[in-house]
Amino acid sequence: MVTDTLLDRATWTRRRDAHAERVDRLVGGHLERRRRGEPHPVADFLFTYYAYRPAQLRRWHPGAGVRLADTEPTQWGRDYRAVPIGDGVAVTVDTAGLLARRGEFVIWVRDLLARTAARPAHLGCFGLHEWAMVYRQPAEEVRHHRWPLRMSPAGVAEFVDSQRIRCSHFDAYRFFTPTARPLNLLSPQRSNQADFEQPGCLHANMDLYKWSFRLSPLVPGELVVDCFELARDIRDLDMRASPYDLRELGYPPVRIETAAGRVEYVTMQRDFAERAAGLRDRLLRCIARFDGFGQSDQPN
Repeated sequence: MVTDTLLDRATWTRRRDAHAERVDRLVGGHLERRRRGEPHPVADFLFTYYAYRPAQLRRWHPGAGVRLADTEPTQWGRDYRAVPIGDGVAVTVDTAGLLARRGEFVIWVRDLLARTAARPAHLGCFGLHEWAMVYRQPAEEVRHHRWPLRMSPAGVAEFVDSQRIRCSHFDAYRFFTPTARPLNLLSPQRSNQADFEQPGCLHANMDLYKWSFRLSPLVPGELVVDCFELARDIRDLDMRASPYDLRELGYPPVRIETAAGRVEYVTMQRDFAERAAGLRDRLLRCIARFDGFGQSDQPN
């Protein structure tokens, strides 16, 4: 059962304001580019693919099991309720109501995270998913066609043909070109997502951001932003190791087509896996605090 913590107004106001200031620093560049109508092939991904607006990220939530003194539920939204404290009332996340509506989803996320955490990290993919997304594709259909490739389309195809592609993440695999899909050693699907995801995968670790905001307001806002920062840093590597030439934007390539580049990639991938492991554990511990959500009913 959740053990409630009571925050006085001064404490929760400081946390709320610090959260907003932190998000403003992180998303300021994106908002300025958006005002100018300037697309960005790296940074925009966190706001288009994940479809979570900067204003939503900026809104602070204390997380389940926290009571906020000297405020009203109307200031926080439908997912909050009033609870008595002494002679007054406080506000807390309506955990029971949220789980009644979204409990099945929470269980699904919990099991996905737990099963992913239980597997060893595979660090041999070298970011080939981005190469498979442009493999033998007409130039006008390439997603980031405004930016040049680091080698010719024929060179990209020759390199991909020389590799063993082992992408375990469905939401990366589904963007492979039709000619690249048969080259993948695995066949991840939405229906078997939890059977394939593993803790070395860049996209599985980026998705911690998605799971954190989709679990909101059951998880604290600070954890959501921690996951956002990890996703931002991983996205940088994702595109630096891609076949695109983004040096003009300040992204020097990680040349996975060379032995030195593969070593550089794996070193960074391992660091991200370690950061992700801590965030995944924090998300699982948040979920485990909800009554009846502490144990998985799925095998690892």
